Amino acid sequence: MEREAVDSLDRGGLVRLVLTQAETIALLTARVAELEAKLSAPPKTPNNSSKPPSQGQKANADTKAKGRRKGRKGAHRPLHPKPTSRRDVRAGRCGCGADVSGAPQFVCEAYDHVEIPDVTPDVTRVSLMGGVCPGCCGRFKADPPEDMPRGSPFGPNLRALALYLRFTQAISFERLARLLTDMLGLRISEGALVNMLDAAKEAFGSARATIRDRLLAGTILASDETGLRVEKKTWWLWVFHHGDSAVFVAEPSRAKTVVSDFLGEFRPDYWLSDRYGGQLGWAVNDNQVCLAHLIRDAQYAMEAGDTIFAPGLRHLLGRACRIGQGRDRLADATLKAYERRLDQSLDELLNLEPTAHAGIRLQTSIKKVRRHLFTFVTHRDLEPTNNGSERALRPCAIFRKVTNGFRTPWGARLYADVRSVLETARRRNIGALDAIRLTLAHNILPLAP
Repeated sequence: MEREAVDSLDRGGLVRLVLTQAETIALLTARVAELEAKLSAPPKTPNNSSKPPSQGQKANADTKAKGRRKGRKGAHRPLHPKPTSRRDVRAGRCGCGADVSGAPQFVCEAYDHVEIPDVTPDVTRVSLMGGVCPGCCGRFKADPPEDMPRGSPFGPNLRALALYLRFTQAISFERLARLLTDMLGLRISEGALVNMLDAAKEAFGSARATIRDRLLAGTILASDETGLRVEKKTWWLWVFHHGDSAVFVAEPSRAKTVVSDFLGEFRPDYWLSDRYGGQLGWAVNDNQVCLAHLIRDAQYAMEAGDTIFAPGLRHLLGRACRIGQGRDRLADATLKAYERRLDQSLDELLNLEPTAHAGIRLQTSIKKVRRHLFTFVTHRDLEPTNNGSERALRPCAIFRKVTNGFRTPWGARLYADVRSVLETARRRNIGALDAIRLTLAHNILPLAP
């Protein structure tokens, strides 16, 4: 305000002005304190939060000269177990000049020469013969062969190759069309490639339904989700898995309805996931939350200044994970004793008072999921962490970064079905290309031996 305006105020006006300024100063002081707290907090990194590794900043490597490496035994490429052909080369002359072509000889050295033959498409021209029937004078024509019907000119191996390159190598349609032209000498338009994918929807949808039936026949489920871009909008790609089966679901929602629609009336006995509310509350008996996420949260609280609660929790969760890794060597009674000790140690930690705000928040979150921390100890089929879900979603995150998403919803849902087949095949020791061929032929993926 100008001085003249202040001079014109009476006693009541001056009091109101002072009170208003005091209130404004208090609000600004609180805001400054909040911003200073944010600036003083440690940065979120992949090591202390759920931030993905791709968004982390790696430190520069030490550039000082390293000492001479210790020598080790040399290695070489092993010989192929089933060579296509063999070529035995006999010696003609000795180093002294003598003729040794007729002397007895044995294998002194063997090596493989690997080459790729010229790749050319195998094109079969199908001509359906016909004519006029001498009996009824009507026209007739031969039926198309069952292995080469009318319609798409592309055979199952070519379609499997296109699906493999698209969904496992994340090759765009434009680059894929150019690759097939350069490698096979076969011109296929981008529209024809899209039609190949569209024609595969039924086969992969049926395979996904079969995998889902096997998955829901078990007693344990693990789940997680990651973002997906479809039609320039945010969708979510969910994974539900356990053992040798995995099913992916692409939906525009992250709500509990996605899980409800996937499960139907089925409810597993145990559920492994992170602490997101949409993945909790589905198990009949109990849930297991991911300890790896909590260990990273504890690391962040330690970096934020907590020296009481977070260090003890991080040590306790690490000990629990080590117990989980050695369960195959421990008796059931021993595991129950370990579980009691872990619970007692956790109770002691929860009675402590953290020394930083981040530690208080961490302690509050631990109290909410306290009964879901050590379920895995006495249930051998449960894992202490949700790393299995993270590994299943990693190829999807790479595909998202390379392709920037999908233009249509059916493309996203087809990708989810294909990933269901590929991830299940990986768990059953089946190659990706073989799995795609089996699916296109409407064959069920065999179980791992």
